[in-house]
Amino acid sequence: MSGTAISLCGVGKSYGEVIAVDDVSLEIPRGQVVCLLGPNGAGKTTLIDIVLGLTPPDTGSVELLGFSPASAVQVGAIGAMLQATSLLDDATVGELIAMVSRLHKHPLGVSRTLQNAGIADLARRRSTKLSGGQRRRVTYALAIAGNPDILVLDEPTAAMDVASRHAFWASIRDITSVGKTVLFATHHLAEAEKFADRVIFIQDGRIIADGTVTEVQELAAGREISATIPTGDHEQIATLPGVIEASWRHNRVTLLSARSDDTLRALVQRVPSAESIEVAGLSLERAFLTLTAQQRKVS
Repeated sequence: MSGTAISLCGVGKSYGEVIAVDDVSLEIPRGQVVCLLGPNGAGKTTLIDIVLGLTPPDTGSVELLGFSPASAVQVGAIGAMLQATSLLDDATVGELIAMVSRLHKHPLGVSRTLQNAGIADLARRRSTKLSGGQRRRVTYALAIAGNPDILVLDEPTAAMDVASRHAFWASIRDITSVGKTVLFATHHLAEAEKFADRVIFIQDGRIIADGTVTEVQELAAGREISATIPTGDHEQIATLPGVIEASWRHNRVTLLSARSDDTLRALVQRVPSAESIEVAGLSLERAFLTLTAQQRKVS
C-alpha cells in the first residue's frame, strides 16, 4: 500500500520558555517502521502526543492518512500505546478487549487480538492481578484491537521481560507484514537497530538525524578506536582530538571519536607505547552518543 501515513510540517510546541518541539517536519510512508530516539527531555513524548492529537502544536500541521489527528482517531485509523496507562479494575483482559473492540467498525475480534498480542492465557485474568509486564502487553492488545492502520507506541517494552519483548516484536513483524505503519519511541537501542526501517534522532526538540540504521551510523562520521595502553599514559587519552568518550577495562581503552583519523594520528604520536590498536564502525548506540555530543557543541 503506497502513500503517506504520517505527515508533519513545521511543527513546534513550547511550554513557557522551554521549546519541547522545534520546527519538526517529516513524512512517514505507509508500511514503514520508524523509531524515535533521543535522551530524556528531547521531545519524543511531546511529539508523539502531537501526532495523536493529545497535545495541539503551537505551529505547523499534522496529518494522518490525510486526516487531522482527531479525525484519524475518530475513524479508528490509529492505535496508541502510551507510557502512562490505566485499566478498569473490575474487568478481565478479555472483557477489556471486547469493550474496546465494540468501539470500532472493523475490529480484529477478541480471539484474534488475544492471539496476536500473545496474551491468550490472560483472557480471564482480572486487570488487578496483572504484573507490570503483563499490563504493558494488555495495553498493546488494546492498541491493536481496532485493527488500526497506524500504531504509535511510546516505550512499548518498558517493564517487559526478555520473553515478553521477543513475543511483542514478533507481533509487530506480523502487523507490518500486512502494510501497517508503526512509530515507536524506545530507550532500547538494540530494538531500534534490529526492528526499525528508519531511525529519527531527536535532541532539544529538533531532528538531528534521520535515515536507516546504516545511514545514521555513516552520518555520525565516528569510529571506535581501541588500544592497549600502559598505565602511566592514561591521563593523555581523554584529551586526544576528536575524543567524545573514553572507557577503560584494565589497560585496554575504547575511544568514541567523532574524528577518528585525527584521534588515531594523535594516539600514535603522543602515546607511542600504544599497541594492539583496532578501529571499528559505530554501533547505533555509539552513533547516537556521537550525534548528540556534536549537537551539544553546535548549540
